[in-house]
Amino acid sequence: MSDTQTFDPSEIERVMKTAPVIPVLVVKDVGKAREQAEALVDGGLKVLEVTLRTTDALEAIKRMNLVPGAIVGAGTVINARQLDEARGAGSEFIVSPGLTQDLGAAAVASGLPFLPGIANAGDIMRGLDLGLNHFKFFPAMAAGGIPALKALSGPFGQCLFCPTGGITAETAPEWLAMRNVLCLGGSWIVPDGASLEEINARAREAAALSN
Repeated sequence: MSDTQTFDPSEIERVMKTAPVIPVLVVKDVGKAREQAEALVDGGLKVLEVTLRTTDALEAIKRMNLVPGAIVGAGTVINARQLDEARGAGSEFIVSPGLTQDLGAAAVASGLPFLPGIANAGDIMRGLDLGLNHFKFFPAMAAGGIPALKALSGPFGQCLFCPTGGITAETAPEWLAMRNVLCLGGSWIVPDGASLEEINARAREAAALSN
């Protein structure tokens, strides 16, 4: 059996349904990575997206994976090489800001849960051709916000989404009220300079949101 045949779209849905918000993390101090993950998981947010935007991101994934209950994935994956590196670091899922044929094929072949970024109908159609129907709507606000996602939901009613980009704690409930939104990507959970206590409090507030 080939790796491609092991790809199961329901696995990314399981990840998306774990909590209403997935913290989008830009780890600048890897020495605090494990403690931040502990604060988030204790607050009820078990799914953590570590973006590959910093030199220590892969090491942060390894350290966060040591936290019991954490489901750690890599974000900002833009090519097959990064996908392989993220997998080697122990990533349990992959998130990309966009979708290319090469990255999509590599992700499907890897068997890892995959959440590709889409911003329009063409992106979604490319994903559907690859057997994907779970997407990150990104950048959510810049791409038209809730009206745009509602418009896309007409022709693509079979698709489920994780809007990310420009969403705040205040606007999150309106997004989560949409029937085809399973969760949100939230950069507001761990702002620069936040203490562990603040991160934990923000995680608890986000975990309490209904979707």
